[in-house]
Amino acid sequence: MYDRDIDHNSDRFTDTQIQRYSPEVPMVKTPIPPATKLSKVEGVKERSNYLREPVATELLEDTSSFTEEATQILKFHGSYQQDNRDNRVKGQEKDYQFMLRTRSPGGFIPPQLYLTLDQLSQEYGNQTLRATTRQGFQVHGILKKNLKTTIASIVKSMGSTLGGCGDVNRNVMAPPAPYKNRPEYDYAWKYANNIADLLRPQTGAYYEIWLDGEKVISGEEAPEVKAARLHDGNGTNIAGKEEPIYGDHYMPRKFKIAVTVPGDNSVDLYSQDVSLVVITDNQGELEGFNILAGGGLGRTHNKEETFARLADPIGYVDKDDIYDLVKAIVATQRDYGDRVSRRHARMKYLLEEWGVDKFRATVEDYFGKQLTPYKPLPEFKYEDFLGWHEQGDGKLFLGITIENGRIKDEGTFKLKTALREIVQQLSLPMRLTPHQNLIVHDIDPAKRSTIQEILDQHGVIIDPNAIDPLVRFSMACPALPTCGLAITEAERVIPSILTRIRALLNKLGLEQEHFVVRITGCPNGCSRPYMAELAFVGSGADIYQVWLGGSPAQTRLAQAYVDKLHLNDLEVQLEPIFVYFKNGRQTGESFGDFCSRVGNDAIREFVVTYEPETATAEAINEADIGNDLKTTSARKSRPRISVRPDVYAQIKEAATRQSKPLTELVTEVLEAYLQTNLEANSP
Repeated sequence: MYDRDIDHNSDRFTDTQIQRYSPEVPMVKTPIPPATKLSKVEGVKERSNYLREPVATELLEDTSSFTEEATQILKFHGSYQQDNRDNRVKGQEKDYQFMLRTRSPGGFIPPQLYLTLDQLSQEYGNQTLRATTRQGFQVHGILKKNLKTTIASIVKSMGSTLGGCGDVNRNVMAPPAPYKNRPEYDYAWKYANNIADLLRPQTGAYYEIWLDGEKVISGEEAPEVKAARLHDGNGTNIAGKEEPIYGDHYMPRKFKIAVTVPGDNSVDLYSQDVSLVVITDNQGELEGFNILAGGGLGRTHNKEETFARLADPIGYVDKDDIYDLVKAIVATQRDYGDRVSRRHARMKYLLEEWGVDKFRATVEDYFGKQLTPYKPLPEFKYEDFLGWHEQGDGKLFLGITIENGRIKDEGTFKLKTALREIVQQLSLPMRLTPHQNLIVHDIDPAKRSTIQEILDQHGVIIDPNAIDPLVRFSMACPALPTCGLAITEAERVIPSILTRIRALLNKLGLEQEHFVVRITGCPNGCSRPYMAELAFVGSGADIYQVWLGGSPAQTRLAQAYVDKLHLNDLEVQLEPIFVYFKNGRQTGESFGDFCSRVGNDAIREFVVTYEPETATAEAINEADIGNDLKTTSARKSRPRISVRPDVYAQIKEAATRQSKPLTELVTEVLEAYLQTNLEANSP
């Protein structure tokens, strides 16, 4: 579509292309707006010759890093160039290293691929593997000189990193539980894999660069998928291009898809660009799919035009039309998504600006027919599938928790060694979960004791009831030291945060209480914090924005509560909230549901008037919570002042208008007043 209208000698839109990209106008029916400059990355993609350059040239250079333009294209190949900030030395070159991310639809990892990843992480990486929130693996710490060997080894072991990152469809998610007696799960895995194949970049660059042109066959593509990719009934394809769906410029930004079954929200379906829900008849035969679109969680602090958004129900499509429908949605975002501002380029903004009706109508134009109404569904719930389970064919599967997704050996806990031994001895496949855990499946019941013995020998606990639920249902992104976007810590600090929260709950008589806690080192939301009951979003060194009110099932957005919480004040801020929850919850009400029901304003009012009867923070042994909490506060009370009721009412009204907590507004006002008086009274 749009590539046919591009002036290839310029970084500017042609008139027809501008008209198609304008989110306010339908095709060819409104006045042409003035020329608009494309974002810088759009030019990089166009000049890349379908993801070949400058990566191919710079890979041959004897340097430790790629240029900025090459790093943008390298993402499409599944790798991010990173700088280990722990090793920065003033006046010296940055400690450049590379992260590789696998493309593993539905989280499937065959045994030979796992053993290869394990070996590569030992030889070329940082001796750990990390399970991602999109059911892939990441290998961290690879040097540029070892990048080609690493990627080639992955591909030759039935894996791929193509499309693990970049402005294309990312890893397609599906429920990880390998039930063999529940056909809806089998359909979810099948179509997750097929849609991943449908939208896989078709450029030969990947094999040319990393395998010297040798195309390794890692699995046969379904004939119907190939036919659907080539079919162009209503402009979904771009004629004469190496990329028939993506064209020269690929997508405006990353694009995320999940396939799930009714009731199973292990994939966080409302956070996806597109989610498909399998619909079967009473005999378990596939009928079609419910379609949701427009979810996404990335945002930027202090930029109100960026926001987290839940996906909307769009309609229902018969099974025979699903590939054409997916292509129609991709084409809509490809041709109308914002290519001027990358901050505004995700499909959620198109849904928000157009509305569901206009979006659906545009999709139907590409699809060639109308969608039928969205079918009723049962309530979605979250499951993590930990522990031992029957998989329905006489065999077993085992869900193993991986704290923060980091597979490593540490002290007497040797998860990495244990998994290696299990796969080496029994050649079992895995499925990674969207919650950064993994499932080993197709286990002969006679081998259960062998697996249990290996895990016991290496200190790995698999009983889900033996894991603190605060830890079990928590997630954190990697953040520092390697993520270039990280503002502060996440993975390395969440154990201490959860320890402090548990101590506070115990002190308040809430020993059995737990909720979904997520933390990110920046507002981009890689650990999906905006769906959590309690979330910490990095906004400065040891400073976090606090979000409250997501649901335990991850079906509702949380809301920003405090913009800047220093970790030293964790107990001070959370104690009154927990007390309010304890005293005001309804029977069986979760923490997130309570916060959503009463609202942040009511919580703030309670916090302002709260007077603790006991110490605000317990003294916590630093040895128990890690070295990153050397400045933990243990204050017994907070200084308080009283104001007249009429002044309080005015402050509250002003805080509401500015969407700020009362304490934050009062602090700003007093600081400004004191500063003014100090300047006025200075000699």
